[in-house]
Amino acid sequence: MSTLGIIGAGNIGTNVAKAAIAAGHDVVIANSRGPETLGDVIAGLGEAHARGATIADAAAAGDIVLVAIPLSAIETLPQEPLVGKVVLDANNYYPGRDGRIAALDTNMSTTSGLLQKHLPESHVIKAFNHINAKDIPRDATPAGTPTRRALAIFGQDGQAKEVATAFLDDLGYDAVDLGTLDESWRLERDTPGYGKPMTAAELREIAADTERVQQL
Repeated sequence: MSTLGIIGAGNIGTNVAKAAIAAGHDVVIANSRGPETLGDVIAGLGEAHARGATIADAAAAGDIVLVAIPLSAIETLPQEPLVGKVVLDANNYYPGRDGRIAALDTNMSTTSGLLQKHLPESHVIKAFNHINAKDIPRDATPAGTPTRRALAIFGQDGQAKEVATAFLDDLGYDAVDLGTLDESWRLERDTPGYGKPMTAAELREIAADTERVQQL
């Protein structure tokens, strides 16, 4: 099994970590305050399959890397250890938290587009941004389950999408490829599918009918 690097030890990061460990993956997790502050997180995840690290070390250690930090902090991410890697972006835009970002307010970009711009030599895949954090380990089901929950992915690179699809399948979800990063607004905050459990068919249908919202 692979090692998942996680940058961000909040609700999304820790719940993806739980699901990944349950599926047999190892986890290296980091936050902005340093590995010495992650003792309780690692104890909760289990030291056999999780360890705390610096952001640079988590980025380097991961075969796949999840970014689950506030959008305002993405430009602090190190580029070199993420070169060539699949980077899963779980971000959403919250102006009250992140400050106003003109490229998003005017719909000239998406959150994942901004991350891809900062990491030009990485393969950014939008994932995990439209599911409530607590549901990630709880809603996982085996492949073939008729009501299996689906999660959208968006990205520019076909091979990276295959990697993300296999990883989501390991964790217990059907991945639905809904296009490039330019289309990733279809499952962002305030859209009809945001936070809603859906099968693959339901997810495709609701995303196709979604209109782009104005960021408020």
